[in-house]
Amino acid sequence: MELAGTVAIVTGGGTGIGKAVSTALARAGARAVIVNYARSRDDAEATAKELTDLGSEGVAYRADVSDESQVKKMVDETVGRFGRLDVLINNAGTTRYVFMDLEKQTEEVWDEIIGTNLKGTLYCTRAAAPHLKAARGAVVNIASVAGHRAGGSSMTYGLSKAGVIQLTRATALALAPEVRVNAVSPGQVVTRWPREKMSPEWAEETEARMAASTPLRANASAGHVAQAVMGFLAMDFVTGQDLIVDGGKSITY
Repeated sequence: MELAGTVAIVTGGGTGIGKAVSTALARAGARAVIVNYARSRDDAEATAKELTDLGSEGVAYRADVSDESQVKKMVDETVGRFGRLDVLINNAGTTRYVFMDLEKQTEEVWDEIIGTNLKGTLYCTRAAAPHLKAARGAVVNIASVAGHRAGGSSMTYGLSKAGVIQLTRATALALAPEVRVNAVSPGQVVTRWPREKMSPEWAEETEARMAASTPLRANASAGHVAQAVMGFLAMDFVTGQDLIVDGGKSITY
């Protein structure tokens, strides 16, 4: 897939993995990258400016992906402005650090996490589908190793990401042959999430423990995940696949 001149939407594109992917797309020659956000406006606008400085047209766009009407409007306005949509990166996500405590998987937690992580992926893919078909484009979903095994920030988060992995397979069939759909499942990634939702000390201790038990003796950066995303965009004969990016940790479980 030649990315020069393409138009992309990256949900949750202003921070962390989303920012790394948005930057990689701009460096690959994307004409425009829509940096979607729900709450992090300042981050999204700063990222959009950085993309513009790289020669792409970065556009910060507020839309809650758990609201299908907002998703449809974002896609419609993107296509109306740029005339096409080639790439969709379903990266927007959320979690609650309630771990495997069954009593804490409340309806509120369930609705928030499933609504953003799983429904949001469906809504964005469905809204973008006709335009991606016209462009013979591609979708990459950001899943998680939590979708493969028990553990992680919350039981509900793992369920949502397992759903994303299965949705990847299903939509790969639904959108074939015009559109390829793949997923990347990161392991421990150094981001601001655990620092904000728990504490910097907790995050650093967890990261150190995970790195010590990982074959490559490190944790993933957002850039490592972006490498996998860009790899899938370049693979013209791969669809319906999920790639674990965890430094080999999964082979030791």
